[in-house]
Amino acid sequence: MYSKTQVIGRLGRSPESRFLPNGTQVTSMSVASSRKWTTASGEKKEITTWYKASAWRGLAEICNNFLDKGSKVFLEGHLDPDPETGGPKIFTRNDGSSGANYEMTVTTVVFLDSKGDKKEYQQDDPFPDVDEDDLPF
Repeated sequence: MYSKTQVIGRLGRSPESRFLPNGTQVTSMSVASSRKWTTASGEKKEITTWYKASAWRGLAEICNNFLDKGSKVFLEGHLDPDPETGGPKIFTRNDGSSGANYEMTVTTVVFLDSKGDKKEYQQDDPFPDVDEDDLPF
């Protein structure tokens, strides 16, 4: 099986990088993607979806070095569902309302902020634990 998720959005805060005990770098990012529309009655609506995105190894280093709060990015990767529910991670906000995070492992990032100059970076092996014999093609 194969799934791919693509998101265009802005970073809600600066990326945070850390190293696992084995030396692997992981960079976490919070990305907001908004959708705007006008209803039939003329009312303007907007909904924002938040993604907790993680980049690994060399891609983690690039994201950590070149992205900042507010950066506009195109992310491609796969969603990581909550093992308990199979969907997004549900949480309770400080005000008592419910929220959800969609967690995403990033395999490609394109920086969209530079003056008409797109820069694209990809992880070498985006699906290291997929056996090529299982692919249908």
